[in-house]
Amino acid sequence: MYILGISCFYHDSAACLIKDGEILYAVQEERFSRKKHDYNFPINSINWMLKQEGISSSDIDYVVFYEKPLVKFDRIINVFLSSVPLGIRSFMQAVPLWLKQKLWISDLIRKNINYRGKILFTTHHQAHASSAFFPSPFRESAILTLDGVGEWDTASFGIGKDNRIQILYTMQFPHSLGMLYSTFTYYCGFKVNSGEYKLMGLAPYGKPKYVDLILDKLIDLKEDGSFRLNLKYFGYWYGLKMTNRNFEKLFGGPPRRPQDRITQKYMDMASSIQKVTEEIMLRMAKFVYKVTGKDKLVLAGGVALNCVANGRILKEAPFKEIWIQPSSTDAGGALGSALAVWYEYLDNPRITDEKNDFQKGSFLGPSFSDKEIEEFLKRENIPYKKIDYSQIPDIVSNLVIQGKVIGWFEGRMEFGPRALGARSIIADPRDPQMQSRLNLKIKFRESFRPFAPTVLKEYLSEWFELNQESPYMLLVAPVKEDKREKLTTEEENLEGFDKLKVKRSQIPAVTHVDYSARLQTIKREIFPLYYDTINCFYKKTACPVIINTSFNVRGEPIVCSPQDAYRCFMRTQMDYLVMGSFLIDKTEQKQTPPDTSWQKVYTLD
Repeated sequence: MYILGISCFYHDSAACLIKDGEILYAVQEERFSRKKHDYNFPINSINWMLKQEGISSSDIDYVVFYEKPLVKFDRIINVFLSSVPLGIRSFMQAVPLWLKQKLWISDLIRKNINYRGKILFTTHHQAHASSAFFPSPFRESAILTLDGVGEWDTASFGIGKDNRIQILYTMQFPHSLGMLYSTFTYYCGFKVNSGEYKLMGLAPYGKPKYVDLILDKLIDLKEDGSFRLNLKYFGYWYGLKMTNRNFEKLFGGPPRRPQDRITQKYMDMASSIQKVTEEIMLRMAKFVYKVTGKDKLVLAGGVALNCVANGRILKEAPFKEIWIQPSSTDAGGALGSALAVWYEYLDNPRITDEKNDFQKGSFLGPSFSDKEIEEFLKRENIPYKKIDYSQIPDIVSNLVIQGKVIGWFEGRMEFGPRALGARSIIADPRDPQMQSRLNLKIKFRESFRPFAPTVLKEYLSEWFELNQESPYMLLVAPVKEDKREKLTTEEENLEGFDKLKVKRSQIPAVTHVDYSARLQTIKREIFPLYYDTINCFYKKTACPVIINTSFNVRGEPIVCSPQDAYRCFMRTQMDYLVMGSFLIDKTEQKQTPPDTSWQKVYTLD
């Protein structure tokens, strides 16, 4: 039995295909369209999955959409009526699109994929909860979902057991942790729904000096983590802007323009809202434990990508284990909705494995054979060298040791926002200059942004203070004390971006200024070639850690195809590209004047 899950129209459209409960494919539309955060109907994703499986839409038993459009439209109408005349502009923008398209999801599905079967709908947070619990390794657990807003709900918690989910409590719009964090994202000059990572990365450079002001003026926070926002200071619930004049007056001026210098004020604001977010999530997690009595927790929703808060939950809340959906945004709703139909609607039994989840490493997208890759290379007259797979770990580890930056294209593409070793850029974490080089010359992004390490699972406890695996790069943990560098008094007293000048550990390129790292653990049975390459690097350097950042540049999705990978490779100062069993050397490529119109190189000031 085939079930197709779909999410679209708001952020990160995606599709997922499961067969008899097994996750076969899941992919975001942006990877095919090359439009970052593409929210359009995921027709390319669906067509690719059907082609891969060798079926047509008539073979699909159920199509399920990840939320209920009529309920969402009801919220929009009610919010408008409660905010007249403030919300008239946003209402006039939203209604035509709803009347033309968003209310007619069933018709749209039937038309786009020529489908005549049954169409079902889950709620938004039901899809999030299902995406977190059903692929997890836990037979039963507590569930916590947090995001901007679905239909009405902005957060929920409950219990998952076997093939059933019970939601016990929800918070509703406009009181939303996701919207609160995005408001500060906007005010600090970053793009909402994509710049939240930047705000989290900026936080350690500041001091949480606005925490009391936030808790006093913006939010009434309860001991259980529930809260109400003071809507006097927010514009998102009725208008087209996240903030309003009251917010700007409270914090001493208008939002930072993206091109403006990042001053200490914005570092301090980032630090403050990050601390408040962590406190809210920690209180919620402790309350969920108290109510449910479960010693395992699963998380989903966009806020669950706040890996600093996740790390604190693991360390400070009573749960023994946590599992986070690697595609926690709306894209993951496609996966969750399909699984909800299989388990809850169709009442199929669920089998669990306490040692392994069922997400398949989140390697659920397209892969390309050596034949396909070589056909592309020959067609485009690209110089390359074919190497035996068994030689790749030795060759690539030597290049990394030499200070080379490698584009790594191998196996099935990842589902979710993190590169996990299939579409990655890898480099030496021991190089103190590598963070700046990668940011400014390869990623073309703000130079303060940290990079993540991949660490061999068996050496995790030797290098990081973390007591469980982190296969999806969704936990932040401190670097172990004995791997840190001792700082001088002068170095310890540095502020702002001056902190970047200091080498803080034996792996400085992946050690943030607060000694933390957002890490991925890797075990050989999940991804043998990537593991063997890092292991080979370890045998030569005694360092079981490598830099792993997503294979893309600022403003573009992670690469999907060989064409995408080569284009990105040539646009940047990467040194080598490994695709399948082919090694491509930048020095051997035909050098043409690059198109730099898309670039914007960020500096520290």
